[in-house]
Amino acid sequence: MKTTKVLFMVPYPLGKAPSQRFRVELFEPYMKQVGIHYRIAPFMDDTTWQHLYKHGSVLQKAWGIVKGYLSRIKTVFIDVHSYDYVFVHREAAPLGPPVFEWIVSKLWRKKMIFDFDDAIWIPNTSSQNSIAANLKCFWKTKYIVKWSYKVAAGNDYLRTYALQYNSNVVLMPTCVDMERMHNSTKAHSNHKPVVGWTGSHSTLPYLNNIIDIISQLQQKHDFTFIVIADKNPELPLKDFQFIPWSASIEISDLLKMDIGIMPLLADAWSEGKCGFKLIQYLSLAIPAIASPVGVNNVIIQNGVNGYVCHSDEEWANYLEVLITDAGKRKQMGLVGQAYMLQSYSTQSQHTTFLQLFS
Repeated sequence: MKTTKVLFMVPYPLGKAPSQRFRVELFEPYMKQVGIHYRIAPFMDDTTWQHLYKHGSVLQKAWGIVKGYLSRIKTVFIDVHSYDYVFVHREAAPLGPPVFEWIVSKLWRKKMIFDFDDAIWIPNTSSQNSIAANLKCFWKTKYIVKWSYKVAAGNDYLRTYALQYNSNVVLMPTCVDMERMHNSTKAHSNHKPVVGWTGSHSTLPYLNNIIDIISQLQQKHDFTFIVIADKNPELPLKDFQFIPWSASIEISDLLKMDIGIMPLLADAWSEGKCGFKLIQYLSLAIPAIASPVGVNNVIIQNGVNGYVCHSDEEWANYLEVLITDAGKRKQMGLVGQAYMLQSYSTQSQHTTFLQLFS
């Protein structure tokens, strides 16, 4: 039997970016299991990644991008010919038009699989990289979708977008590995509750919508609010703790939470989000509270494994319910954990992933 060979063109160094870790890298054991020969080819190296979101570091960023393009040129003109499928996560290169994708799909006629988990056709860049924003070519997403053999979309909103340009679109939610990684269960008890949020510097602004409510609740109830991220937001709260994100202790840090939150703005960019924070919380039996935006309404079964909040009053009320009731936290958390195993785990979705290469 012929061995299937897959080349993954991904943006980030291995083990760094959540989307890539949980939509590509987590499926490596399953590919090995069925004998798929694969290679993951990042655009960026570790040094470039470290400088990417810092102010300044212009020369380091520029040289890192140049090195990335040189590496990608070699991959696309030499290495790609050894593979049956080329899997592109988000984009083959961060700047400029989709030249590499065009070469792979049109010139070499390779079966290209495109995977995305955000509304990446909508401009959305950080202030640290405002110059690069002009070179991002957000319009390229529709062409990459159009040229692809198959498309893997992280939620129904993204799938609907992709179906405008390609009929072969598969819904594949972002997953967690509930055997090897997210394999613990929060032990809820009557200790001092901890409300928490995890994310990156780019999503920290969403916390602005909830901080006043957290502050008011801390005047009534004794609980800690924690943030796990790559940047300290230095929130003006009575009881606040910042935990620098680290892959090696990510799960143990998440387990410090009793309640996980995911506030969002109701806009097109947020509609494209795949609810990964909620998936992480619930997989560990931590009940979740979120804004009723996009896939949040699917992941959270309102009143069953958490709550979706349509107003500040609902945020305050539902947070208070869970802060004061450890039994309810435990009950909701366990229901949520079972739901994640059924629908948002690599254990439930690895067949969908592997069928992309057929």
